[in-house]
Amino acid sequence: MRLTPGQVDDFFGRGWVVVPALFGADELAAARAAFERLHATAQRLRVTQDHAGARFVLTDRGGGMPASEAAGGGVVVQRVVWAGGAEPALLDIGADPRLVGPALQLLGSERCEQLLCQAHFKMPGDGVSFDWHQDVQHRDKGPGTWRDINGRGSYVQTLLAVDEMRTDNGPLQFVPREAVQLDDRGRLRDAHYDYGTPMAGGDETVDAGRAETITGPAGSVIFFGPYAVHGSTPNTSSVPRRVLINGYAYPGANGRVYPGEGSGRVLPRPAA
Repeated sequence: MRLTPGQVDDFFGRGWVVVPALFGADELAAARAAFERLHATAQRLRVTQDHAGARFVLTDRGGGMPASEAAGGGVVVQRVVWAGGAEPALLDIGADPRLVGPALQLLGSERCEQLLCQAHFKMPGDGVSFDWHQDVQHRDKGPGTWRDINGRGSYVQTLLAVDEMRTDNGPLQFVPREAVQLDDRGRLRDAHYDYGTPMAGGDETVDAGRAETITGPAGSVIFFGPYAVHGSTPNTSSVPRRVLINGYAYPGANGRVYPGEGSGRVLPRPAA
C-alpha cells in the first residue's frame, strides 16, 4: 500500500491523514481479544510494572473517582507499552505492510526502527484523557535522545481504531498547523515537555476552537507526524475506545532505550 500524493500532502501540510476502514472485521476481532487479555492481566497486576515483555501503566483512580466507582470497579489502564511483547498478534499488526509501507514512504527510507507498539484504553468512565501535545515531546528527552535526520520529523505514528471512534468516547482531536504557534523547529512555542496545554479552551499557543475531531469506523488508521498537535477528552459513553499505536523512526534518529522485549526492532520495506 502507498498513500496518494494528496494524502502525503495532508500528512506534511496538516500533520495527519486518515485512511478509513483499512483493517477488516476478522483482524479487529483478533486485536480486540488481545486487548481484552491485556486488560484482564492489568486487573491482576494492580500497579504499574513490567510484565511478560510489556510495561503496564496503571492507576487506581479515573476521572476523579476511586477505582471502585470507575471502569466497573477495576484498575484503570492508561496504556500497555510494547504491548506486542505480551500479545504477539499486536506485533504482527505493527509489521503489517498497510502500516509499514506508508510509514516508510513518508520517512523516505527503506527501513525504520519501530519504537512503539502501545495499547491505549479508554473504557467507559475511566477518566483517561490527554491534553494538547506533540509526540516529539515524548521522543526528545534531552541531549542525545533524538535527532531529526531527514529534516521532516524522522517519525511516523499510526493509530489503529480497534473500536469505532465516536464523538462521545474520547476520539482524537487535531489542531491544524495554522491554528498553533510553533517555534522555528516546528514545536509548540514555550511548551514544556509534558501535557501542559489544557484541552479545555487551549491557551495562547493553541486555538482549540479550530480543533478537528476524528471519528470513524473500527479498522480506520490515522497516520500523523511528531509535530501534529493533538489530544483527547475522556470517554463519556457506554462503549470502549481502544486504539493500537505504532511508531516508526528514521534509522538513527532515536537515541533512547524503550521498554519491552524486542522494542526498537528494524522493519524493512515490505516486498511488492
